[in-house]
Amino acid sequence: MIFSAFLNFERAMKRIKDASLITAIKTPYNSKGEIDLVTYDLLVAKQLEAGVNGIIVGGTTGEGHLLSWEEHLMLIAHSVNKYGDQLIIVGNTGSNNTREAIKATKNGFAMGMHAALQINPYYGRTSNKGVLEHFSRLLEIGPAFIYNVPGRTGQDLTPEIIEPLSSHKNFIGVKECTGNDRIAYYENKGIACWSGNDDESFAARHEHGAHGVISVTSNIIPKIMRTLMDKPDKALNDSVIELMGWMFCEPNPIALNTALMMTNAVSPVFRLPYQALSLEQREVGFGLLKNIDANELVGNSLSLMSDGDFTYTA
Repeated sequence: MIFSAFLNFERAMKRIKDASLITAIKTPYNSKGEIDLVTYDLLVAKQLEAGVNGIIVGGTTGEGHLLSWEEHLMLIAHSVNKYGDQLIIVGNTGSNNTREAIKATKNGFAMGMHAALQINPYYGRTSNKGVLEHFSRLLEIGPAFIYNVPGRTGQDLTPEIIEPLSSHKNFIGVKECTGNDRIAYYENKGIACWSGNDDESFAARHEHGAHGVISVTSNIIPKIMRTLMDKPDKALNDSVIELMGWMFCEPNPIALNTALMMTNAVSPVFRLPYQALSLEQREVGFGLLKNIDANELVGNSLSLMSDGDFTYTA
């Protein structure tokens, strides 16, 4: 029995590490500002159709920080129940509060998620020793990606932190946002890395050995992102690099939300404090989206929209 459990664990970890395209899926809302599961399922269906390997549920892109834990865990449970046999379900159960992160992560695994996405304590930052203990406690619960995004946390997870953690049996790898030099360094040491920067992910994958990308842009062009992870098609990458840049013209997920509303993929409803891109920003995005074959876009139409078309809920 123990040997069988070990083999199952090894197969599960291999499946996760083989995932080259993971989408940080958007959380859509209805007119009342509540989670719209019908539209969520339509979005996930497009990811499945494109051959995406997994989804991050309630990540930054999915506005986990704007969801209650009840909403967050419901979305994880729904995703596992409906898509767990087709996609790797990664729950963003991290927190800057270790006690809260432990509770959320235990609940997420109880809901059946395959892995957790864990972040280092932000705002109330701690020492490197504290960060190591924070992650060590969380890794004891189950398989986890470590997310390094110093632009949001204010603290870089340097190799002196990551390398000791990488020997833990539940350590999957790093979602790395500091660039491809760091990714190449880790991959050369046998530490799995996924690019956290869409505009660098093609080079990360084909030049620097990255396992893949955890992507924002794949919400709206999943088939193209699938091709970019599978083939060294530089011309294709060049054709969408401006779109990838536009996706981050304001803090994520503002541009993605706006884009999916412009393509009529989701209702034009924001949870505050997020607001739609300005008309001038939308005009730039409209031109970039119009240059992409409509069959490649998530959504059934493309419009510029007016400022009055958007609804804001608290």
